[in-house]
Amino acid sequence: MRIPRLLFFALFWACIFVQGQNKQLLYDFTEIPQAGMINPGMETDFQWYGGVPVLSGIMLQAGSSGISVNDIFANDGLDINDKIRERAIFGMKPSDELSGTFQVEFLNFGFRGRNPDNFYSAGMYMEGDAIGYWFRDYAILAIEGNADRLNERFDLSHLKTRGALVNVFHIGLNKRIDRNLTIGGRAKIYSSIFDFDSTHNTGYLVTTEGESNIFATTLNADMELRTSGARALYNARDDDNVAGTAIKRAFFGGNLGVGIDLGFTYHLNEQTVLTGSLLDVGFISHTNETKNYTLKGSATVEGVIITPEGTINPDTDFYQDLINGIEETVPYEQNNDSYINFRPTKLYASLRYNFGEQIARKGNCECGINATRNTLRSKYANSVGGQIYMINRPRGPQTALTGFYQRRFGNSIAVKGTYTVDKFSYTNLGLGLNLQLGPVNLYAMADNLLAYRNLADSRYASFQLGLNIISWGK
Repeated sequence: MRIPRLLFFALFWACIFVQGQNKQLLYDFTEIPQAGMINPGMETDFQWYGGVPVLSGIMLQAGSSGISVNDIFANDGLDINDKIRERAIFGMKPSDELSGTFQVEFLNFGFRGRNPDNFYSAGMYMEGDAIGYWFRDYAILAIEGNADRLNERFDLSHLKTRGALVNVFHIGLNKRIDRNLTIGGRAKIYSSIFDFDSTHNTGYLVTTEGESNIFATTLNADMELRTSGARALYNARDDDNVAGTAIKRAFFGGNLGVGIDLGFTYHLNEQTVLTGSLLDVGFISHTNETKNYTLKGSATVEGVIITPEGTINPDTDFYQDLINGIEETVPYEQNNDSYINFRPTKLYASLRYNFGEQIARKGNCECGINATRNTLRSKYANSVGGQIYMINRPRGPQTALTGFYQRRFGNSIAVKGTYTVDKFSYTNLGLGLNLQLGPVNLYAMADNLLAYRNLADSRYASFQLGLNIISWGK
């Protein structure tokens, strides 16, 4: 049976980006403008800010919940074939994932309006996100075959993978309602560069005793791989124009979609703060450069029956006859149908308690014509609290819990430490540093610090960094 090369491309992409998208260090780190990208309703005292193009926001995350490089390639005296069999093929579960995300900001700026309660922001960034769950039964079938597994059903639903490369244009409004409540919203336009999706597969493959032959193989399948843009990029190789094609599709030359972000910050009392945000509530409509592959229906093949006359003819290709027979019975099709993909929606929430020395905000002037009843409270030197994060994934919501402590040293230095528990690690310690050198804002963050002792044994890695120019006015 002929398997489309794009299927291999999809699986390769899903596995090469070996958690995706949790920014627990950046969330509610209000000294950093990019924190507003994950809570458009965060409190801010900037008069204006501008991100340095490309350098203002760089993020990379990669994770594997079931296995690490060290599990296979460690010099531990064990045979590598045994380790692949025991730790990968049979050791991983269909719920184990390999996933990754990267994000690069090309433009990000914000400014306070004539009404000082309103803060506007806009920009553009590129995001790539991919996830693939461990296709356990496929791996068993590929490595061991089905000769010794009579009547055992291989579950075709184990194949679940999706990924996208998207350019995002956004514009937002952050509004102070009063001293206790700040809300915000952001509108987004998605320009898809490429997309693949194969997440609703069902069916099985089973081998039983045959009637006309020794064995009979039955395939009952309802499977689909949907792609858009991938073929355009693939064909652009012939003209050495992959970059040009990608840029064209990034600037409204591909498939478009819309979405929104929402967020808020609310003071329960003078020192206790509740925050929350809902991100990427939206979709992309894929209408051009689509190519889809389907396998729907049921078929039983008993192999090639070799007659005495067939053995006499030396030109008989029994294997090709078998392949042709399968292709004639298996309902494999291709089409160019349009489809809609919903974005991976994310939810953040936190409860923060502030204490210690109070630090006046740079923009916290309560005099002159800009004074308003909504003047922000002073910051505290210390903050402690907890955060929750959820993202919708093909096998259901994925959750992470984070405890954090933040320490401010005046308005120049702020440090945030986190401890996160999720499906990738129970020992994820992270550290974020923000430096304010006059108008220059520099931040850097890294997760899972204990794993840096042996990166090959790590199942998760993440870092973020950025450079901005910030003004608080006079």
